[in-house]
Amino acid sequence: MGYGSWSDNASRTLTSSYISKSTDDIFVQNRERKISNGMDPKDLKVRESRDSEQHPNSLAIMLFLDETGSMGQVPEMIVRKKLDKLMNKLIESGVEDAHVFFGGIGDQYSDRAPLQVGQFEAETELLHKWLTSIYLEGGGGGGNHESYLLAWLVAARHTAIDCMEKRNQKGFLFTVGDERSHANVNADVLEQVLGYTDAERMTDEQLLNEAKEKYNVYHIHVQQGSYRDNPTTLGYWRDLLGEENLIILENYEDICDVIAEKIVSVLEIA
Repeated sequence: MGYGSWSDNASRTLTSSYISKSTDDIFVQNRERKISNGMDPKDLKVRESRDSEQHPNSLAIMLFLDETGSMGQVPEMIVRKKLDKLMNKLIESGVEDAHVFFGGIGDQYSDRAPLQVGQFEAETELLHKWLTSIYLEGGGGGGNHESYLLAWLVAARHTAIDCMEKRNQKGFLFTVGDERSHANVNADVLEQVLGYTDAERMTDEQLLNEAKEKYNVYHIHVQQGSYRDNPTTLGYWRDLLGEENLIILENYEDICDVIAEKIVSVLEIA
């Protein structure tokens, strides 16, 4: 995936259409109260970011958004206000072949849709489509844990990206939320969520390390959630990712700006 191109004019037209719409009018899965068929990870094979004539130097960027009760406003904020800024900042900074993937994260023990997976896209309409296909379930486990480790599993084992395979250039993976990750995922969860038939228990550290083989991995901790300045939460992320890969954000409306700045800064250093 990843064909087509970004059009600022097309995005402004789509964004304008959201002004008179409610959250459920934009995120249509909310009305159905279930995950989109296109984002259901059951029996997931591979999500691809491939070079094309339009995008000869594709760069895979994965953005997994916490869609639980404390963080469910973030996807709506992005599609109403900030998707344009993310894409325009990348293009203006020389990242002209970005392939952006939107996914959703919930709780593997309490939610019906703890993992939602879109596609890598570059075209305006498709970026809007996958972002607004996220089911904002609004659940969560309530125990200072969500299933961010499932994002690392998808990135590590279910993506094929030309930036790495052809140019040995890592993609970028961002999770966004306000809690810790579950420390492990058991075989029964993997069977239920992803359809694995022969799985073993996996840990957060194991899956993170696998994802880091193909991606620069970051977590954005949003201070407007339930665990502002929580030493247990922040300590968990610092120990797992290190200071450089933990981004602590005071205002969730700055998410897209921070993501674009981080990508540009890493590419300039490389």
